[in-house]
Amino acid sequence: MSVSPSVPATSTVVSRLRAAGCVFADDEARLLMAGAESLADLEAMVDQRVAGLPLEQVLGWVEFCGVRIAVEPGVFVPRRRTEFLVHQAAIMVRETAATAAASAGRAADKGRDVSAVAARKVPAPRPTFVVDLCCGSGAVGAALAAAFDQVELYAVDIDPAAVHCARRNVAAAGGLVYEGDLYEPLPATLRHRVDVLIANAPYVPTAAIRLMPAEARLHESRVALDGGADGLDILRRVAASAPSWLTPGGHLLVETSEQQAPLTIDIFARTGLSSRVASSVDFDATVVVATMPLPRN
Repeated sequence: MSVSPSVPATSTVVSRLRAAGCVFADDEARLLMAGAESLADLEAMVDQRVAGLPLEQVLGWVEFCGVRIAVEPGVFVPRRRTEFLVHQAAIMVRETAATAAASAGRAADKGRDVSAVAARKVPAPRPTFVVDLCCGSGAVGAALAAAFDQVELYAVDIDPAAVHCARRNVAAAGGLVYEGDLYEPLPATLRHRVDVLIANAPYVPTAAIRLMPAEARLHESRVALDGGADGLDILRRVAASAPSWLTPGGHLLVETSEQQAPLTIDIFARTGLSSRVASSVDFDATVVVATMPLPRN
C-alpha cells in the first residue's frame, strides 16, 4: 500500500529531504511515499530520513542483484559495489556445478555398454556448498541462492541483529544462518567441503571510519565496518582458516579496496592459496579471488 499526497505535500517532502542533504531527494521521496501506509506513516519516515537514518533502513529493504533484501535498523546496508562480488561468486558457482555435473555423468557411464549409456539417467550432481561469512543482512548469499537451484547455503555473522535480519532473507532460499565468530559456529561436516567461500568482511581501517558518511558511522554496527589498523585484520583470520574448510579447487572471494588488493593477495599466498584480482569500473569494486590447490598426484 502507498499514499498519494497532494502536489504541495510531495513538494514539501522533497524540500525537506533536499535540505537534509539527500542528493536524490526526488527519488527518495517517491520511494518513501510508495512505502508509507498513511500520511502519518510518511511523516514519521521522512523524519527518520531527515534525522540521518539510511534510506534502506527507513524503507526496510534494498534492491540487491534483483532481489529485495530486508534491512533492519543497525544492520549493515548492502552496497551496490558488492553486487560485483556476487557476480564473481556466481562464476565460481557455475563452474563448480558444471564440474559436478560432468563428474556425475562420467560416473554413470563407467562400466556400462553403449546402449545403456544412451538410455541412462544421469544422477543429479551434489549441491554446491556456499558459505557467506560476515553475512550482515545475508544479501550476498541470498542473491546467489536465488540464482542457482543447487546451492546449499550457510551464512554466519557475529552481530545478533545481523543474524536476525539475515534469517529473514536467507530462509526463503533454504539457507541456514549461524551466530558466531567467523567459522566457529559452522557445522564440522563442512570442513574440506566448501566450494565457494565468500567473505564481505569489514575492511575499513580503524582511523578511516571517522571519514565515512554519518549514515554508516552512526547507524551501522561498528563491527561491520572496522577492519583494524590496516583494514585487513579480519581478512587475515578468514584466510588463515580457509584451507580447513575449502574443498580442493574451492574458491575464497573477498571484497577489498584497490589499494589493499596486493596485500590481500600476499596474505592468501601465505596460507597456500593462489589468487587473482578482479575489478570493475562500473561497480567501483575490487574483489580478490583465491583458489585452494588441487592435490598432487
